[in-house]
Amino acid sequence: MPTIVRKTGVALMEVRREILHPVSWQVRSTTWSPPTDVYETDISYIVRVEIAGMREEDFEVAIENHTLHISGARRDESGRRAYHQMEIRFGKFATSVSLPDPINVEQSRAEYKDGFLTVTLPREKNNHIKVE
Repeated sequence: MPTIVRKTGVALMEVRREILHPVSWQVRSTTWSPPTDVYETDISYIVRVEIAGMREEDFEVAIENHTLHISGARRDESGRRAYHQMEIRFGKFATSVSLPDPINVEQSRAEYKDGFLTVTLPREKNNHIKVE
């Protein structure tokens, strides 16, 4: 007898992403999300976005309601061509990261180097957690 598992809306969305991810190049969307890593150190949260072919002024970085928002647009080279393989995304992109603890916005910084945008978000002084 088969087991029936009730999945929440969140679990169903994860399954949908797993199915659509391999064919995402076929799904047309006006905004895409670049690969993003989020990790923490003893004093900061670090958000690292892989987005080659940009300039620092092409990004918009904002913090609102404990959420970091990064957006911009990567321009495609102009000209007509026939693709045999197309995996590099162009156009508008956006990604958002929820921040679990309050951060010091005034000391936060963003740097774009070697195709990665790295945003360093220092924790408020009373929220330090030692990471080993």
